[in-house]
Amino acid sequence: MSPYDPSAFPPFAVTVDLVVLTVRHHALCALSVRRGESPFQGRWALPGGFVRQDEDLSQAAARELAEETGLRAQSGAHLEQLATYGDPQRDPRMRVVSVAHLVLAPDLPAPRAGGDARSARWAPVGSLLGEDGQEHPGDTPPLAFDHAQILADGVERARSKIEYSSLATAFCPPEFTVGE
Repeated sequence: MSPYDPSAFPPFAVTVDLVVLTVRHHALCALSVRRGESPFQGRWALPGGFVRQDEDLSQAAARELAEETGLRAQSGAHLEQLATYGDPQRDPRMRVVSVAHLVLAPDLPAPRAGGDARSARWAPVGSLLGEDGQEHPGDTPPLAFDHAQILADGVERARSKIEYSSLATAFCPPEFTVGE
């Protein structure tokens, strides 16, 4: 057996990206942040960032959520790992593998930007996915990186789980009526 040679494998980074969904004004909305740094400076993106050496993926997701938006992972929120994205071209800086997480909670507060996010907002999912009929300057996709695909996957996961689980209750306050 030949000895392990770490130089035989190029370095790469691991990030977490967050699909945070809530209902605002009777519409499914996702949290997005305006990037304050390159690449894609000034473009909207999902909140997320690099995993630190001393944290696991869940800790990184909670930290990024708090740093970039001021929101804290709530004990009543639904949080699950969504999927892993590893297209070699997904980030122009270097090879980056992202582990996306899905967060669902009712009536989340207005986010505030922090970290490397210039601003944060709740936006209807359709507008972030370019399904709103609006023209985007120079046919630029509304979201940076591959975040439109990650968001679409998160919305699909939430919709499919609502059909066979009690996940819909994650969008409801602690006390709610059947009509809600």
